[in-house]
Amino acid sequence: MTMIEPLLASGIATAEQQVQFAIDLPRDPTDPRELSELPEVRLWFLRLDARYPWLPFVLDWKAGELGRYTAMLVPHQFHPTDGIQFNPEALELFVMGKLFVLADWMAAQGIGARSRLQGMAQMLGYDLEGGLFDLLEADR
Repeated sequence: MTMIEPLLASGIATAEQQVQFAIDLPRDPTDPRELSELPEVRLWFLRLDARYPWLPFVLDWKAGELGRYTAMLVPHQFHPTDGIQFNPEALELFVMGKLFVLADWMAAQGIGARSRLQGMAQMLGYDLEGGLFDLLEADR
């Protein structure tokens, strides 16, 4: 979290899609679990999300950070051939919750949200209609 404070001081909008995580956790080399299966790592991400709910805005989506972040917060299973499989209902709630938080936060920052949020949702497998954004904008 010490890395985020300088981003806030310099203007968070300048850090859009630039943050990557480097998780250095000593582990038993025979432990087969993924990082998202380690309770202490997931708890750290849960705290991070609670403190900075707008964090997906600054994550480097192209480097896979949005997917990793989502995996830390949304129940899922790993399949050898299909990869990560999110719980569909949990993923839907996560995406919509982030959409609502980010839409309000971005409006307060003076950042155009519609295309960015549609892109975020698409990265997580959702196509959002423009009418949803019309409703959000009318609600402000």
